[in-house]
Amino acid sequence: MSYPTDTEADLDFGTAMKGVTPLTHDRHTEPQTLKSKLRRPRDRATDYRRQAATQEIEQVIDGLSSEAREILGSNDELLFAAPGVQLRMLKRLRQGHVPWEAGLDLHGFSVEQARDELSSFIRDAGRQQMRAVLVVHGKAFTQPGQPALLKSCVNDWLRQLNSVLAFCSAQPKDGGTGAVYVLLKRDNR
Repeated sequence: MSYPTDTEADLDFGTAMKGVTPLTHDRHTEPQTLKSKLRRPRDRATDYRRQAATQEIEQVIDGLSSEAREILGSNDELLFAAPGVQLRMLKRLRQGHVPWEAGLDLHGFSVEQARDELSSFIRDAGRQQMRAVLVVHGKAFTQPGQPALLKSCVNDWLRQLNSVLAFCSAQPKDGGTGAVYVLLKRDNR
């Protein structure tokens, strides 16, 4: 094996290539043109990170998230009962035979505003020893093709509140599937 001498090592590439003619062929494409013709496949991990970075930071207030777990349809009926609620009481609530003492209308509220209003309304109703309340969430008919986001969120939020024993869609006279009757725990003072 022979090593180059100092004079050979001092030659630069341009000098070494002097007099050499480049090969030509019809398959060669300039790099700029090649980039414009080819599209890189989208990297899903990068897309996910980009989307997560641009999304608004989700707020959690009173343990209630601003995102619904399950998106419901406008006419879906809601029904929930905590363990221990008697079937007879749930049946009376569904039939509208448990009179509601106060109501909250969430029409026109953003998701964050609705969450705050619902949380404070349920707490206040519990403090006042109310047995049942009505919450009107609407059906999202004003936005055709859009899911009933507020209804879906109310469904999640009520399940998470400790003072809620049961809830169900209201009778047509009280809003039908656009409202819920909410049965509250009584504070034993």
